[in-house]
Amino acid sequence: MITRLNKLFLLFLSFSVFQSQAQTSIQQLPVFDDKVHDSNQTDWLLNAKPYKAAVYKNDSNKELILSNGLVKRAFIIAPNVACIDYTNLVNNQQLLRSIKAEARLTINGKEYNVGGLIGQKENAYLLPEWLNKFTSSAADFQFVSIEVNPIRPYIKWNNKFWAANEKQPSGKMLSFLYRPGATELMGLSVKVNYELYDGIPLIVKSLTIENKGSSSFKINRVVNEILGTVEEESAVVGKPQVMQKPQGIYVETNYAFNNAMRYSISDQTTHWKIDSAYTSQVNYDYQTPCLLEVYPENAPDIELMPGENFNSVRSYELLMDSYDRERRGLAIRKMYRTVAPWTTANPIFMHLVSRNDDQVRTAIDQCAATGYEALILSFGSHLDMEDSSATNIAKWKTLADYAHSRGVQIGGYSLFSSRKISAEDDVISAKTGKPGGAFFGNAPCFGSKWGLSYRDKIKYFFTQTGFDIWENDGPYPGDVCASVTHPGHKGLGDSQWRQMEIQKELYRWLNERGVYINAPDWYFLDGTNKIAIGYREVNFSLPRENQKILNRQNIFDGTWEKTPSMGWGFVPLTRYQGGGSEAVLEPLSEHLKDYEQLMMQYYGAGVQACYRGPRLYDTETTKQTVVNVVSWYKKHREILNSDIIHLRRADGRDWDGILHVNPNLKTKGLMMLYNPMKEKITRVINVPLYYTGLTTSANLKEKGGVSRSYQLNRNYEIELSCTMEPESCTWFVIE
Repeated sequence: MITRLNKLFLLFLSFSVFQSQAQTSIQQLPVFDDKVHDSNQTDWLLNAKPYKAAVYKNDSNKELILSNGLVKRAFIIAPNVACIDYTNLVNNQQLLRSIKAEARLTINGKEYNVGGLIGQKENAYLLPEWLNKFTSSAADFQFVSIEVNPIRPYIKWNNKFWAANEKQPSGKMLSFLYRPGATELMGLSVKVNYELYDGIPLIVKSLTIENKGSSSFKINRVVNEILGTVEEESAVVGKPQVMQKPQGIYVETNYAFNNAMRYSISDQTTHWKIDSAYTSQVNYDYQTPCLLEVYPENAPDIELMPGENFNSVRSYELLMDSYDRERRGLAIRKMYRTVAPWTTANPIFMHLVSRNDDQVRTAIDQCAATGYEALILSFGSHLDMEDSSATNIAKWKTLADYAHSRGVQIGGYSLFSSRKISAEDDVISAKTGKPGGAFFGNAPCFGSKWGLSYRDKIKYFFTQTGFDIWENDGPYPGDVCASVTHPGHKGLGDSQWRQMEIQKELYRWLNERGVYINAPDWYFLDGTNKIAIGYREVNFSLPRENQKILNRQNIFDGTWEKTPSMGWGFVPLTRYQGGGSEAVLEPLSEHLKDYEQLMMQYYGAGVQACYRGPRLYDTETTKQTVVNVVSWYKKHREILNSDIIHLRRADGRDWDGILHVNPNLKTKGLMMLYNPMKEKITRVINVPLYYTGLTTSANLKEKGGVSRSYQLNRNYEIELSCTMEPESCTWFVIE
């Protein structure tokens, strides 16, 4: 029988071995040199190449530093690991004011810190000379070793489509291994990972709990990030709900859902809290929101069995150097292009409403004839991915083979939520103990027998048919389920987490097999490609004149944090949710001007729209119009899929427009301008060209015409006099 004393001796022995290994690893690291990390070389949003991630040590071998010249995060490693420095090297902003634990776990109902030090009395700021007075709690998880590795792809993306970026990200991952200080946790280990990416001030933090023991543990909560941050404002009174949150750090995780089409509303894990240990703060009642904790709210009961691992959410921490909305948006968009390159794939697709196979073949032929790259069988079509019969699979494989023979990819729509399956398989309400209470009233549980079967049927369909695109309608925001009989979860406490894990695994599985995914929520960081840009469905039953303005507003508003390729719009070729002949485009030949205008404003933004109907053209003239627009888009595809600078939002009262920019292309910019009014106008427009990378002069061509040279002023702007015909659009290529 192992006594408590023997356990402690064995624990001490393992710590000694690991500390020896850690010391050897640390000695091999290069010494950090502040002079080398001068972030003023170039603006990283214009040229990110100089900024390479690396792991360093300090002169005394007591600190580890993670830096790429844009961000610096430093850790002391004795008597335990603690983050002591988190600096934005672009503007030299220090984010930290106090030391906190590196993570916090609630296991079997009891809290345990991972790393961290105690003893800081003044929490408004942190001085290096205080560090040697701090101590470690014996009950905390204790540091034993480090690993330094290149960043490994989170998803091994297999791409079939045109994409602005097909490169997997590069950088360094620093991992700290911890063993428990508490004997009741023997058998557990925790690895905390910090991934620093090349060319962007971004660190991704995550942790893994491994159970190598013989007992199971109940994981009640995993807080994978805790930062005592510098406050944003000085307010003597005020509650955290109304006070400004720190703006120097932007946080996303891969645990977001709310059907909002925006991350900030979909976020489920970022918690700005008060810090009562910070007794010198200005706020009289200690209500300043200056403590950041990252964890999912509704995942309180995850059972970790012997031999199993638990992987936390991934916290994407992007340091911000400005309050400017455009620059902040550019940084977020750069983050997605870097860590989720699959979001830059952007196939040209049609949304077909089909009743039979012949209509599918006709649509495939029209796609091939006009330059469209993909066909999606829309909702209301005769496609059923849940039918795994040999007859159904053979039929759709034949159609997929035909599409591929014409150079067209094919996909389809599948509904998960917003329907009843059975009392045994639906989400069970915690309040009533009966089906109902889901986001849309009734919905199946992904952990039910039906839900797990649905996952397997989707995988089978794509494996057997060779389909290329999945448009997934649901599951919707984080439904919890009180069932205790569903095989995919044990009860209410783990239901949301387990359902999300099933869903994410399916997305990653499809992504790694080259399937493009239109998903209904913010699952980009787990492998989905596109989401709705944001719209109100009933607006598509309004007259076409309204739709043109509203669509440009949607594009303008939906591309502050999303790249053009991350959002899709909508063009109802036939009647959709009401409306009369004034709302639809069919017959296409009779509404060709509106059809062309809607295509130009979507393709001109780099945003793919769902052209939903039975065909792309009805006459040779209509066909040629579609061919011309698609050919124009493909000619300028790289710049049209580049970042958007927002010039003026559409209001129907004057001109509106956007500017695409990319300093890494020959074509540095492409500007789309619109005149919605019924009279000809001439306007002088200040065109901001800083993010094109141009510094002294710019050459502009309107609609491919004669090039004119303009001198940039001290604000990197030019003044452009532009005349536009009534109800028209124009564009300028900038070199």
